[in-house]
Amino acid sequence: MTFNDHNELVLKATAVLESLESGSPEAITAYVHPDKYTQHNQALPDGRDAMLGALAHLKENGTKVSIKRALVDGDLVVLHSVYEFFGPKIGIDIFRFEHGLIVEHWDNLQEMVEKTPSGHTMIDGPVTVQDIDKTDANKGLVQSYVENILFGKHPELLNSYFDGDRYIQHSPHIGDGLSGLHAALQALSERNIEFQYTQLHQVIGQGDFVLTVSEGLFDGQPTAFYDLFRVENGKIAEHWDVVEAILPAEKRKNSNSRF
Repeated sequence: MTFNDHNELVLKATAVLESLESGSPEAITAYVHPDKYTQHNQALPDGRDAMLGALAHLKENGTKVSIKRALVDGDLVVLHSVYEFFGPKIGIDIFRFEHGLIVEHWDNLQEMVEKTPSGHTMIDGPVTVQDIDKTDANKGLVQSYVENILFGKHPELLNSYFDGDRYIQHSPHIGDGLSGLHAALQALSERNIEFQYTQLHQVIGQGDFVLTVSEGLFDGQPTAFYDLFRVENGKIAEHWDVVEAILPAEKRKNSNSRF
């Protein structure tokens, strides 16, 4: 896939997301498949018509979308955005394309925290994709980190994934560096809050950015973990995340898997 192909997919996904703010149906009608659109956001009904039907309500409630970074991996586009949707939120949306049309969508949405331990926001930092030639290596590194560290297979390898204590953290409750990560884990332990990653569903990457989509538990609640990493010189240098509880079955508006 060429740069122009990548750019075209990003433009289409961006137009669809921005239509949630404008209330205009043109982008959704043009770029979302009319009969084949699988919605994995379980708070929304399945299909394109449900998205079109929600536009007026979203605009009426003052929905705003500001896209900060995008990456493309094959037929997948990832958008990392600030939403104004019943308060400020951070979102990561994933769109899958077939023959130029969007046929599938996943997302995670989380309340935006203004003051973080690191002093960084949940969305700031580099936005331009670098090191395209290192995409596969970076995806492999991040997958290894998630499996060995977040899933707990080989926690003793933690330090090998980082350049000393150089680690920029955008997660709303964790400070910079491995020292910040250790402090956050200690604080959770003291409050008897457990979190567990149980299944890795997707690894999506372009250049130095890699997104992992995982399933697990946070404080006993089934949870979706979207972790976005930036890799620099073969080490994990930066991390953003969006964490969202999975709706119980009785509250879901479609029967598709969350993942």
